[in-house]
Amino acid sequence: MHTAEYSITRKLAAEPQRVYRAWTTPAGFSRWFGPREFTMPEDRIVMQTRPGGAWQVVMLDDAGNEHALGGVYRELDAPARLVMTTGHPDDTTSGTASTVSVMFKPTGDGGTEMTMRQQGLTTDAARAEDAVAGWRQFFDRLAEHLGQR
Repeated sequence: MHTAEYSITRKLAAEPQRVYRAWTTPAGFSRWFGPREFTMPEDRIVMQTRPGGAWQVVMLDDAGNEHALGGVYRELDAPARLVMTTGHPDDTTSGTASTVSVMFKPTGDGGTEMTMRQQGLTTDAARAEDAVAGWRQFFDRLAEHLGQR
């Protein structure tokens, strides 16, 4: 096991305020977060968008199985930055959840350059690569939700 750290930058065809809302509202988050084959009912999302507030989602796979994920907001500076922890809420054996920091910078053409950095993910190298691939898929869905650039 090792601690993984990585960042992903994506240009999006929406202004920072709209991208930030996609991260911090159940209506926005439900449309892009998670694997393509999962659904995330809006009424199964909790977002207490304040420092120290919890966020939690329940994703449903094709068979109807539930997959929970959540964390705590550490920083919220709309529409420029957010920092939150993330991990499985029932996992008490792996220690501190990883931290996800997201920066939203206007591009000057009405779009946003979004940079996400995840730190403290304790896993093996293969699972870390899977996590990066998963985030990229999520961000493809986010780009589709916001409109392609």
